[in-house]
Amino acid sequence: MLQNSLEVAKEAIMLIAPKAGVSGYEQQVIPYLERIFAPYNLKISTDFMGNCYLEKDGLSGKQTVMLAAHLDEIGLITTHIDSRGFVHFSTVGGIDQRVLLNQEVIIHGKKEIKGIICADNPGSNANKKAISTEDLMIDIGYPFTKAQELVQPGDIISINRSPIEILNKRIAGKALDDRAGIAVLAVCINELSYLQHSHKVIAVATVQEEVGLRGAVTSSDNLRPEIAVVIDVTHAQTLDTKNQVNTLLGKGPVIALGPNIHPRIYSSLKNAAEENRIPYQIQPIAGPTGTDARAIQLTGCGIPTGLLSIPLRYMHTSVETVSLQDIVDGGKLLARFIASLPDDLEELSCY
Repeated sequence: MLQNSLEVAKEAIMLIAPKAGVSGYEQQVIPYLERIFAPYNLKISTDFMGNCYLEKDGLSGKQTVMLAAHLDEIGLITTHIDSRGFVHFSTVGGIDQRVLLNQEVIIHGKKEIKGIICADNPGSNANKKAISTEDLMIDIGYPFTKAQELVQPGDIISINRSPIEILNKRIAGKALDDRAGIAVLAVCINELSYLQHSHKVIAVATVQEEVGLRGAVTSSDNLRPEIAVVIDVTHAQTLDTKNQVNTLLGKGPVIALGPNIHPRIYSSLKNAAEENRIPYQIQPIAGPTGTDARAIQLTGCGIPTGLLSIPLRYMHTSVETVSLQDIVDGGKLLARFIASLPDDLEELSCY
């Protein structure tokens, strides 16, 4: 049964964004992912890497369209505890160090321990753009002996923040890179529930994208689909970008083109947007996209791959901001792209 796509997008974001799923430790997010897709009677499975597959049959079922959005988020990992009981850490993924100071975090050890990131003599860093991680630590409120009982080197650390809705259908919070992509998948599957499509669709929530596109490598090799579309985020204009970023928030999903993108997948996405009057933006990318598209394109003898991105402000911070309307439009575009595909996907494989 078709649900309101805006409600689908919002519910997906609000449910999955606050859950801790730092790269390599995504398993505890899977039950919430299953809840999002439960209404659609999909075949849901995981692999040894931790990727989650959401499979929807088509009318023919002979060929496969792979969709991929990464499930993991940036975070931190414990390195040691000093004699004062403060927990020291390293980053997992490219977290923006400028926003770490005074953040509330959760250390996932023997039990969940809340703490606050503080600085060792922050005044000495007054002229620096950011305090380095070497000068940051986590105050969990315990002396060394008790802290050592509760926290061990290697314990993963996540930012503790729930998403909030702000004006103009916008959501701000952590991990929207790429839980926004997961929401796009939810909208797409919801829309496909009343559209006819020939081909099997397997949406993959990939793992460890932030540390090397690892889940994309293994899942695409497992599936060997005829074509694939990756859903991720891209930088949107903010006050400090000084027109160096052309992508705008709230103006539609972004279709990438360039050597990492198969030209026929690009043109098919663009045509689907225009034929269905869905707003979209174009993003030329001269080199590797830095997304799962890079890994999937190079799988086996090569997989024709496209990239659809959601504009996002303040990337790799705890206040990443997206437009719910961009997510809805992205999901609708994907669904109509899939419904418009020819019976034989080999037509899209040639240049």
